[in-house]
This record gives sequence, C-alpha cells and structure tokens, in this order.
Amino acid sequence: MGTKKIDALAELLERTGGDAERLEVVRRTQRFKRSWIELAEALSKVRSSQAFTRWGYNDFYKYCAEELTLKKATVDKLTVSFHTLRSHAPEVLEWDGVAKVIPSYDAVDYFSRAVGEVDSRSEPKKPTPEGEEPDAGAADEGDPESDEFIREVRHAVFDEGKPLAELRKRFDPVLYPRPKGAAKLEIVQKASAAARRLAELLPDIDGLDDRRIQKLEVELGILRQELDAICAPLKESVKQEKARTKKKPPRLRVAAPV
Repeated sequence: MGTKKIDALAELLERTGGDAERLEVVRRTQRFKRSWIELAEALSKVRSSQAFTRWGYNDFYKYCAEELTLKKATVDKLTVSFHTLRSHAPEVLEWDGVAKVIPSYDAVDYFSRAVGEVDSRSEPKKPTPEGEEPDAGAADEGDPESDEFIREVRHAVFDEGKPLAELRKRFDPVLYPRPKGAAKLEIVQKASAAARRLAELLPDIDGLDDRRIQKLEVELGILRQELDAICAPLKESVKQEKARTKKKPPRLRVAAPV
C-alpha cells in the first residue's frame, strides 16, 4: 500500500475541505492495519451507494486502485470477509481488538471459502486459493459431518484466532484435497529439477576434472529422461482425477442468515 500517497491525499482533503465521506474512506485506509473491519465496511458502503462516482471515478475498482492504492484482490477479500462477519459472526463487529483479538481478513476470507459464503447481490465471486477446485470431493448440503467441520473451522478462526498459514495446514487437506497421485508427481518433478540444477552447477565447481563433469552431465541427462518418462503417466492420471472431482457439487454449503 502506498502509505505516503495516502497520507498526502488525507492532508490535501483536510486542507481543502474535501468531500467528508471521501476523506473518511481515506482515513480508514490509513488505519487499515489496525482495523481492517472499518475499511471493509466503508468500501462496502462506497460500492453499494456508488459514491465513488461523485469523486470522478466510473469504476469501483479503479477508484480503489488509483485513490486508495488497494488491489482488486485485496478489496474483494475485505468486502467478502466483512459480509461473512455480518452473516456468520456479527459479534466480532463489536470487538475492540484489545480484549478480544479480531481475526485477520485473510482468516475470515478462508472461512468464507469453507462455507461457500458469497452474497451474489453485493459481493463478487472469487477464485479458490492456489488454483484449487472448490467443488472437489464434495459433501451433500446439510450433511452432519459438514456442519461439524464448519463449526471446527469457525472455532479456529473466531475463537482461537488462528493465522491463515495454520488454517491452511489444518483444513486444506479436507477443503482442497490433492488429486490422487499428485504427491508422487511432485516428488518426481522435484527430483528432475534437482538433477537439472546440479548439471548447471557442476562447471562452476573448482577442482572437478572436466571429464568427470562431462560424465556426470551425461548421467544426469539420462536420469532426467527417465524421470520425465515416469512423469508422463502421472501427469495424465492427476489430470483425469482433477477432471473427475471437478464435476462434483460444492463441498460445504451453509445457508446465510436472512
């Protein structure tokens, strides 16, 4: 985020008596790291009311990028996470961030993906993390195990305040299961990359006989060909597994309160 630009804009608006709502959004952007909820709420209101058009912008994301130096992905995470709090954990909106730590917007965004919570009337749908398929390995809506899983994710996010990295480590295997054979494919690909890298480094090592280097390069080349041959069927198998699981219905769905 361009802190200097934001500070300068806030100073300019204050000095010139700029639009009060516009100044408030800029101020909340300044306080972003301390209270993402305030900024997310302001952005949601600006988009809903289209107040940005009063400030010379014809597009919400253009306004966010040019005036607030916020990327579209960040804006989407913020606004969707705010909507998720209102729908599933409204009590968090009353927390002061001192007596009880407010979860990061990344953590709340993770929860929103787990429950499939996106309000299509006001929030844009977003791709799932790391290119994973959100529909893979789905469970039927209303399944007791799904409800229990959602409660577990909710507890980790809102009660335990777990960071995103820990949430991914704990829940990704269930939410985004890797296709069968993916682990084996990854090992072979890493081995091939290591062999290539070693072959590239050998000529730069002092003290190795040139003939020895040439022999190793040939052997490493043969090894990579063998590894590539092993990779081919594994890639096809993983591709087919992804296509098969993609056709399944969404994994976990819970109805948002009206």
